[in-house]
Amino acid sequence: MSNTEQTGRPGVDAGDEQSLGAAGEHLSTAPAQDEESAEVALPRLGAIGWIRWFWRQLTSMRVALILLFLLSLGAIPGSLIPQNGVDETKVDAFKKAHGTLAPIYEKLQLFDVYGSVWFSAIYILLFVSLIGCILPRTWQFVGQLRSRPPGAPKRLTRLPAYTTWRTGATPEEARGEALRLLRKNRFRAHVAGDAVAAEKGYLREVGNLLFHVALIVMLLAFAAGQLFKSEGGKLIVEGDGFANTLSQYDDFRSGSLFSLDDLGHFSFELDSFTGTYETDGPQRGTPRTFEAAVTYAEGGGPDKKAVIRVNEPLEVDGAKVYLISHGYAPVITVRDGRGKVVSQGPVPLLPIDANVTSQGVLKVMDGYTDKNGKKDQLGIPAFFVPTYAGKGKGDMFSQFPGLVYPVLSLSAYHGDLRVDSGVPQNVYQLDTSKMTPFKDATGDILRKQLTPGETFTLPDGAGSITFEKEIKEWASFQISQQPGNGWALTGAVAAILGLIGSLFVQRRRVWVRAVRGEDGVTVIEMAGLGRSESAKLPEELAELAAALHSAAPSAPADDVVDHDAEPAEEAVPAEGATQ
Repeated sequence: MSNTEQTGRPGVDAGDEQSLGAAGEHLSTAPAQDEESAEVALPRLGAIGWIRWFWRQLTSMRVALILLFLLSLGAIPGSLIPQNGVDETKVDAFKKAHGTLAPIYEKLQLFDVYGSVWFSAIYILLFVSLIGCILPRTWQFVGQLRSRPPGAPKRLTRLPAYTTWRTGATPEEARGEALRLLRKNRFRAHVAGDAVAAEKGYLREVGNLLFHVALIVMLLAFAAGQLFKSEGGKLIVEGDGFANTLSQYDDFRSGSLFSLDDLGHFSFELDSFTGTYETDGPQRGTPRTFEAAVTYAEGGGPDKKAVIRVNEPLEVDGAKVYLISHGYAPVITVRDGRGKVVSQGPVPLLPIDANVTSQGVLKVMDGYTDKNGKKDQLGIPAFFVPTYAGKGKGDMFSQFPGLVYPVLSLSAYHGDLRVDSGVPQNVYQLDTSKMTPFKDATGDILRKQLTPGETFTLPDGAGSITFEKEIKEWASFQISQQPGNGWALTGAVAAILGLIGSLFVQRRRVWVRAVRGEDGVTVIEMAGLGRSESAKLPEELAELAAALHSAAPSAPADDVVDHDAEPAEEAVPAEGATQ
């Protein structure tokens, strides 16, 4: 039996291994006889060791990308599912329509994604991970900037891009020309021994750091926008105005750190609204122009004129006023049983389709009395179409969004509007639980279609409702203050620039060695090494070599060849090099 068969290792016999004692047992590769002896005592991680391991994992680029991906996934339900901070009415409607899913979504905090525990955890971990990535890399990069490029390797022929030639210039002259050439081409270069060492492409790392810093800026801007934001809506009829105070808003939402003192000091009035539409062809009814002409004043200053368009907000005192939607407000006059005017003015109605078919309610709470002088309240549901198809030509729906053939359909109820019940009411809906409808001779609910100028007379001397010839338009505005928007935009632009730099800039090093050969002729070697693979490195080295060759040209053949000397080993360029 051979030594290998006896001990499991070639060249060592059993007797030699026994003479080595315990050391020989550790050197042997033979199978262990005792299973207990095969157990290896691994060091145990203590609390500090586990903390270090967790910190290294958290600050790794892999984990940062995973957290960024999770943050993107977490934002998807915030876009698809109604949010409490955006529209509570839609949230309530969703809960009523989905009795099974609603409790599950509630437990998962899907109705308040951006304020949920799990989204905040991902957000904070990503923030910490990016900071943990940036700080050591920044310190390391500063150290690289303060230091000089490393000296030339001993064997430049092993580098991926290499070239060499002999020249009649002295080594000092060749190195001087190489130093000037490389610095002229924006390399950081210096003479190190018998070679010139140069490096270029620091913008790649600058781009990487800029990208990560920009992500942190965007995260901070997002957090500031959520904590200090304010956002409210206001519906304004032509001729009416708005002052930026809390009581003027129809709805208002703000961040947890927002203060009412932060509201901008301004006001504006809606002078007119202009909407135009395509009148014929396959795109008939498509909006062409939405413009709201306003007069505004900032901080008690002089009045100024402006036009607000879709995606062209009015910027005033740190806030932006966006044009959101529009509709019609027919002017309606209500008289009581004695002919006294108890209500007169435009009644905003909400659109329910693209052709601005609208509905709403006029509530007469005070001042109305019947023919006997008894106080009562009126509720008048209204249905308005700006372009009526005509009787017998379809349902009561508009055929065109413009005012071509306006018709107003009305019915009426009297009784208790329940506005003093303590239960919040929608101003565009009517609670008929304590009200009685006016009926016609057949016992059905009395309804009347009116054109501008016509009057709807209520039965039993209860009064009348007149659809005036004037029809006003209203516009809905969103007044928003988000202090982080500018920073978020800056961070996004910086992130794109940093990403471009990190992808298209290559970090590379070039060495030029100039030494005197055995025959007394100067030998120049040039080699390049990229921090990442790129086909441009050999091309760049070829251009540098050509420029240096013009300053230190090849020596004549008679000076280069020494027939008495032993032939030197020819340097063969590596694959992809330039000779």
